[in-house]
Amino acid sequence: MRSALVLGTGLIGTSIALALSGRGVRVHLADRDPDQRRTAAALGAGTEEPPEGPVDLAVAAVPPAHVAAALGGLQARGAARGYMDVASVKGGPRRELTAAGGDLRAYLGTHPMAGRERSGPLAATADLFEGRPWVLTPTPETDTEVLNQVLELVSLCRAVPVVMDADAHDRAVGLVSHTPQLVSSLLAARLASAEETAVRLSGQGIRDVTRIAASDAGMWIDILSANPGPVADILSEFAVDLDETVRALRALESADEVKRAEGAAGVEGVLRRGNAGRERVPGKHGAAPAAYETVAVLISDRPGELARIFADAGRAGVNVEDVRIEHATGRQAGLVQLMVQPASAPVLTASLRERGWSIRQ
Repeated sequence: MRSALVLGTGLIGTSIALALSGRGVRVHLADRDPDQRRTAAALGAGTEEPPEGPVDLAVAAVPPAHVAAALGGLQARGAARGYMDVASVKGGPRRELTAAGGDLRAYLGTHPMAGRERSGPLAATADLFEGRPWVLTPTPETDTEVLNQVLELVSLCRAVPVVMDADAHDRAVGLVSHTPQLVSSLLAARLASAEETAVRLSGQGIRDVTRIAASDAGMWIDILSANPGPVADILSEFAVDLDETVRALRALESADEVKRAEGAAGVEGVLRRGNAGRERVPGKHGAAPAAYETVAVLISDRPGELARIFADAGRAGVNVEDVRIEHATGRQAGLVQLMVQPASAPVLTASLRERGWSIRQ
């Protein structure tokens, strides 16, 4: 691949452009917002100059509702030899492009499974897609050369290609991406009117569950408008579980011992099903989830402390598999939770204690 056109210089488009430019591809940037396009160019994502002829691959990095129109316009003027989009919904845009008379041989729908809570070119990074799944939804009509070009782009972005049917993809992301966004937002909305004393008690649990509720609302309206059916189906099932859980919790309030037992069984069933579902989420590097042991270390909030604790873990010969930080309320300190292999936990604990760290059980 020698040249590419990226239409849409938001988070995803600019990140793709940065990755391609960093690997020697001449990238041309296009966006109806000139300020956003200039920002992306200033970041080194590419040039604002239009290409003199067809590029190797055109990337439509626009909301799902605008994919068909954007691709149709690009194909009508022969902007590229191949065309792809990166919208988070695949079935609808392809059907719209078909209805508009678009060339499906030169088009491949894709979806990089990566993102951030922030949007726009300033949030973009060249390594956004590194190690992340990138879904491709080819059809029997897709030209082999176009498929190869897209695979090369995915490789240049250091992502992992995953081939799926378009409608199967939409059902899948409805479950693992779109519904979690709404559930997170619904829970976070409870905080908007909560008493200040309650909100001040927020810990890592509520931060984890509501993290994605900080995402851009306008972007999510575009996404959910393009995939409402699968998300509504999942939320309907979720609502049934929620109603049953509410009834179980009400039963726990009962003075009747039998009802309390039934309520406890109902709540326990939800929690255990949750355990089973969580265990299916891929672990490190996409492998099966691993059971790590946590070594919690009290750490002060000052420069260099994180670097020091990681260096000390390295001196102990222990690989830190994952890390979380829980900030203390009202104190310039927090707990760094180092997740390590169970056999390494005693070694790391003893070594860190010897070096003066305060370990919390």
